[in-house]
Amino acid sequence: MKLSVIILNYNVRYFLELCLKSVEAATKDLEAEIIVVDNNSPDDSCEMVKRLFPSVKLIENKENFGFSKGNNIGVAEAKGEYLCILNPDTVVAEDTFLNILEFADSKSDLGIVGCQLIDGRGEFLPESKRQIPTPKVAFQKLMGNTKNYYTNALKPNEVGKTDILVGAFMVLKRSVYNQVNGFDEDYFMYGEDIDLSYKILKAGYNNYYFGKATIIHFKGESTLKDEIYAQRFYGAMGIFYNKHFKNSSVMAVLVKLGLKLFVKRGRPLKKADIKPSGSAIISEEILKALKTILIRPITFTKNLSELPTHTQIVFDVDYLDYKTIIDFMKSNAPSNQNTYRILLKNSNFILGSDSNVDKGEVIHF
Repeated sequence: MKLSVIILNYNVRYFLELCLKSVEAATKDLEAEIIVVDNNSPDDSCEMVKRLFPSVKLIENKENFGFSKGNNIGVAEAKGEYLCILNPDTVVAEDTFLNILEFADSKSDLGIVGCQLIDGRGEFLPESKRQIPTPKVAFQKLMGNTKNYYTNALKPNEVGKTDILVGAFMVLKRSVYNQVNGFDEDYFMYGEDIDLSYKILKAGYNNYYFGKATIIHFKGESTLKDEIYAQRFYGAMGIFYNKHFKNSSVMAVLVKLGLKLFVKRGRPLKKADIKPSGSAIISEEILKALKTILIRPITFTKNLSELPTHTQIVFDVDYLDYKTIIDFMKSNAPSNQNTYRILLKNSNFILGSDSNVDKGEVIHF
């Protein structure tokens, strides 16, 4: 088997449904399996997977084991030559895995390969490619200087080496994952992707950023960004420094002090800064239904090139494939000030996110 897609889910049933639909489309021409590990979600995520995705292997944990252990449980059941660690609040294009795997097969020194991530408004997420967060670099970032934190030498659409990749999307050989013992289970949430990336670098492999592939990451959906987030992030970075930078005691102390201040004041939330004046529906069938729940004026169109600005656009997957949706969002951000929602085939809800830190929106009709 070529690929095993591991999706760790906790309480994001509707975003998981969208993710699985896109992954099914992207693995149609591959020898692949999809494994969902559910960390004891209180919603009906598991029932939905059983009902709508009978070919997906579902692992139902009886407690929330966190990110590291949850993914390790899924990988233990995987059979693919390659693994894809994938967040449930993502949308992949139909050619994502084909392009990534073709690139991966061309590299004899491959550690992890990641791709370009955009948020729910189509804006590039800089954490798609990062450098090693040494205590000095991390302290600079806490002070607002991100020059050395992200791999700024690589442009978003370029391909090249990077140190750290984000856990929302990681492709690597299962043998490499097992060689470094996978995710460190000392981390419950946050920091695991940094640790795994760094372990793989130390094992002699190179990590790559493949900017020719783009996916949506509704960042902020799996976990709300608040004081609890800051406390967990602080704890995770403490584990990382104690494990990998014990000799950098002075800078590590400075970073910890900075993180404690970060916890006390809380994480500043990036709110959506626009209020769409109208909605454009890419589906005639749902026009009437949405008119009853969307207050703003609604128009129907099949021509993406004619869409106005300052508009909430509802994409219907019956009309558009995932790649077209992703490319449109990416190419029109942020200049046109649009927001976006996606309607799945045979579904009675639309969903999306207008901020990369706040919980997204699911609207039923």
